[in-house]
Amino acid sequence: MMKWIFAIMLLISVVFGIGTDSMPDVSAAAMNSSVEAVELFMYLIGGMCMWGGLMRVAEKARITEAVSRLFRPAAKHIFKGLDLNGRAFNAICMNVTANMLGLGNAATPLGLEAMHRLELEENTGDTASRNMIVFIVLNTASITLIPTTAAALRLKHGSASPMDILPCVWLTSVTALITGLITALVLGHKKTEIKPVNNN
Repeated sequence: MMKWIFAIMLLISVVFGIGTDSMPDVSAAAMNSSVEAVELFMYLIGGMCMWGGLMRVAEKARITEAVSRLFRPAAKHIFKGLDLNGRAFNAICMNVTANMLGLGNAATPLGLEAMHRLELEENTGDTASRNMIVFIVLNTASITLIPTTAAALRLKHGSASPMDILPCVWLTSVTALITGLITALVLGHKKTEIKPVNNN
């Protein structure tokens, strides 16, 4: 789907560039944007590597187990019937920890691992279980204590105080999480069929 969106955007840019006799500007914008994208990637990769490495250290040092123990009382009520000593719950805790640190990119593979483990433990087949739905909400609307990526972007674009957004981030993430969890827990008894993707 995204490839068609980008293709249409590119085609529209070329058509309007030709129609307004500004193709040199379109070409310059395309080249500059490509360079800026690479520069932004290189700028962010250092922070992502540092926090990703800290997550691995936390896992090896069993700090995530401590997080799991803190999360366990709430998890008993949020994830019904889930083995709190299983690998799915551990992956969920890792995902929650990464999201709390604002590491969306690092949280993604942990989230995929958690969904895979939930599928194996609950054997739901083509149906999303209640715990899967709740986890998706928890992953998407997670509380962010340290908005690492957002702060790095603000610093990149000249912000003198990249972390001054913390109160707003805390308020919006807590509100989103509470709203999402209430909705998921109220409507979670309904089973949702997971339709296979047609690659043709």
